[in-house]
Amino acid sequence: MVDRAVPRRDADARRLLLQPAGRRPARHHRPAEAHVTAVPALAVENLSVEFRTRSGVVKVLDQVSFSVDKGETVALVGESGSGKSVTAFAVMGILDPAGRVTSGKATFGGTDLLALSERDLAEQRGRELSMIFQNPRTALNPIRKVGKQIADVLVRHGGATRNDAPRAAIEMLKKVRIPDPERRAEAYPFELSGGMCQRIMIAIALACRPALLIADEPTTGLDVTTQAVIMDLIGELGREAGMATIFITHDLALAAEYCDRIVVMHAGHIVEAAPGRELFAAPRHPYSAKLLAATPGETASLAELASIPGGLPDLRRADLPACRYSSRCERRIETCTQPLPHRAINARHTVACWNPL
Repeated sequence: MVDRAVPRRDADARRLLLQPAGRRPARHHRPAEAHVTAVPALAVENLSVEFRTRSGVVKVLDQVSFSVDKGETVALVGESGSGKSVTAFAVMGILDPAGRVTSGKATFGGTDLLALSERDLAEQRGRELSMIFQNPRTALNPIRKVGKQIADVLVRHGGATRNDAPRAAIEMLKKVRIPDPERRAEAYPFELSGGMCQRIMIAIALACRPALLIADEPTTGLDVTTQAVIMDLIGELGREAGMATIFITHDLALAAEYCDRIVVMHAGHIVEAAPGRELFAAPRHPYSAKLLAATPGETASLAELASIPGGLPDLRRADLPACRYSSRCERRIETCTQPLPHRAINARHTVACWNPL
């Protein structure tokens, strides 16, 4: 699996956010589709990434392209190993040392992030770009009080003074609905619950009102009620700032409820992208349909859930098929050996398949 070959970078959150610079509401509260801006907040074009491992070169991403508009929330979904987190790490410039971008662009504010030096990218991270990592307990500094960690970000990226930053940090704790914020600001991460630590991470990520937020599985390991609170917070604070958000998840139900569009990834390819409601109503890629069929409903039993046969291809192979899903696909035809088409179902719905549903 790709996720095993490529270590996650949760522990880099402090380095990113502190490095010196030189639910969306429930569906019935959300418009059917977010406003489409003329120039997207982020445009990823033909992004390819590979990792060098002891057992060979792993082609983790291949020609990945998508965009996120200002004020829009886009979900990246797919099973483990599909390349969701690696996409985010490439955009943020925090790929593992074994990884490298082999082609592509990530245009943000008219600038290709992938072409920036580490120094120039550091000026963007924490201020214009921010990220919520999957495991807040490894992302937060265990020996520094949480209020001081928020204050550090405000000083280094938000222009706050050392005198003003502690008060501003407490205001951020209030925004993320931390009870008794003055007392909690004096706590260490190990003294707080997982849900509380995730709220601290949200406060750190949003302290400087970034234009783009990447939330990597921000609700993993949390109970359903806390998941809803966390997603509501991200959506509410994002709308206040007109922020573009990328939400990485394997939970299609969460993506459907909180996101404007859903991008489906499989083995380093984007196989389908569509508004959430449209994707759920009429998926066009066979893999998307299988994912939806495998999503448990409120009353579904284990026996009723569909499974996806086979597994991800070995991404170290030199002869990877054009369609990396073809070996698992019941709709495979002879044409599937040719380079993937990118068919437009409509202006907002595309599918990479020779024989779509």
